[in-house]
Amino acid sequence: MMKAAIKKYELNFITPGQTSRGTLYSKPSWFFILTQNGFTGIGECSVIPGLNPEYQEGYEKKLTEVVDQINAGSTPAPGQLEGFPSVQFGLEAALLNLEQKHKGMLFPSAFTRGEAGIPINGLIWMGNKQQMQERIREKLDLGFKVLKLKVGALNFDEEAALLKNLRKQFSPDTLEIRLDANGAFSPHDALQKLEVLAGFHIHSIEQPIQANQWEQMAHICTSSPLPVALDEELIGVSKTETKEQLLSQIKPQFIILKPSLLGGLEHSNKWIELAEKRNIGWWATSALESNVGLNAIAQWTFTKNPKTVQGLGTGQVFSNNIASPLTLNGPELFYKPVKQWGNISDI
Repeated sequence: MMKAAIKKYELNFITPGQTSRGTLYSKPSWFFILTQNGFTGIGECSVIPGLNPEYQEGYEKKLTEVVDQINAGSTPAPGQLEGFPSVQFGLEAALLNLEQKHKGMLFPSAFTRGEAGIPINGLIWMGNKQQMQERIREKLDLGFKVLKLKVGALNFDEEAALLKNLRKQFSPDTLEIRLDANGAFSPHDALQKLEVLAGFHIHSIEQPIQANQWEQMAHICTSSPLPVALDEELIGVSKTETKEQLLSQIKPQFIILKPSLLGGLEHSNKWIELAEKRNIGWWATSALESNVGLNAIAQWTFTKNPKTVQGLGTGQVFSNNIASPLTLNGPELFYKPVKQWGNISDI
């Protein structure tokens, strides 16, 4: 009989993570620990305060309910956890790990054998101009050819000047720039700002305006001089018909997949299926999970044969992350089987 437990862990940022929604100094995660026949499966429920709509007073109660249900002999079906996407993802990952009967393993592949890596972008957190320039230089020195910059917290002219200076040093052939606005622009001035940003040969911009403004976002996607990627727009959209309606109406150039925010890997698979039918590109991004959640997303991503650089470089942002076989080798994420996992029960 399967047994379950839940364990909370507070992850601390090495450098405070500044976004247009505020500054993060730490964030909580919970780990499902499932045991059966001497084997253990672990999955992470990761939330970002201010972003996960599920993260409110009843969140920990829901986690306890899931544990109690499993210990009573019944595993919740995915549909029972609608409205709690990070819980869905954590339980799904723990069950996949338990099925493999091997620590940290969910999807055996050339990636988990250490034979192939996943190309990733370098993430540049918001900061003042000097801080951002230093962070950009650090990533470039490590060999990154694709950088993702958070925008929307500084004065727009300052951010434009930073991008202009970056483009003076590195042509589009040598450096791809992706931007993430986290909904910082307003519908009435977004296109004007995108016109300015397009002059710097930007690959794409994530979520230029806040979510749930489908008509305005559709207009931006149609009129924007640079490609638009939906991120927060996908959160809370669980029904297949609503996913189809959203993609058909807004017609984005890309979508960003964060399993912790979308309800897990099966929901992410459905987004990919619907997007590819409409010639919409995609890439996966971690949502500030520890190495446990990042590992699950990376292993799944590799099985999807991604066509572009992924956003899976957040494992380096915490001072107290879980030790894992995940390793950055320049701009690629590798899984090194010779490296040991840290013990969740000791944290």
